Amino acid sequence: MLKRVKNSVFLLFIVALMFVFAGRGTEPKPAASGGSTTPASGAGASSQKPAETVELTVSAAASMTDALKDIQKAYETKNPNIKLNFNFGASGALQQQIEQGAPADLFLSAAVKNMKALVDKRLIDTNQQKKPLTNELVAVVASDGKMAIGRMEDLSQADVKKIAVGIPESVPAGGYAKEALTNVKLWDALQPKLVQAKDVRQVLQYVETGNADVGFVYKTDALTSSKVKVAFAVDSKTYTPVEYPIGIVKATKHSKEAADFYAYLQSRPALDVFVQYGFTVLH
Repeated sequence: MLKRVKNSVFLLFIVALMFVFAGRGTEPKPAASGGSTTPASGAGASSQKPAETVELTVSAAASMTDALKDIQKAYETKNPNIKLNFNFGASGALQQQIEQGAPADLFLSAAVKNMKALVDKRLIDTNQQKKPLTNELVAVVASDGKMAIGRMEDLSQADVKKIAVGIPESVPAGGYAKEALTNVKLWDALQPKLVQAKDVRQVLQYVETGNADVGFVYKTDALTSSKVKVAFAVDSKTYTPVEYPIGIVKATKHSKEAADFYAYLQSRPALDVFVQYGFTVLH
């Protein structure tokens, strides 16, 4: 009888040991580095959401197209949450669009008068607009042509059939050209030869395609095309200085982002790009 009891106790002991070792096998393992055992997919990991993309609409003078496209690449690379949408055109037309309520966060004009008009109508704050750049007016001809032109008076030659200018009322370059031609007593005499364009880039295109013998554009526009060459630079004393003001539109829904880009346009990296395209920085 005593032997049976001993055997039963022994078996119970063995069974107990089995439960003990089985329990140890299911215990959770401690973290290897002493860190939290919370899974990576927990609330802590999902709390950092990617920044929402903000789109800025920038209404800019057509003559700034190439420089701003380069600036856009650099700025969007540095600020991946910002997308820049450019609306290029004649400064006068862009001014009217803003006056009529078209969406715009910033305005970059090729003439002070267009910016002043928006400031006067309280659509742009005078404290949020500056003039960082200047340009100059030139006359261009086809690079493969034989047109012998070296001064304003040569435009009266019989072989000059068509002269392209921007619409003076809406295209600053056209306004500067009219002012210069008027001051040298040629505007009225050249009326039969004048071909008007919607913006300065269309003037350039007219000369490139042979639809005009001569065109008045900015130096910066002339430098962008291998199909034209500068015939002569217009005397700066005959027209108002070409200054480029930039400003923040009051109606912007992205004040901080607009202010950041406004500041960047005046920074050394951006100004260096403008200089590469022929603009001059105003100090």
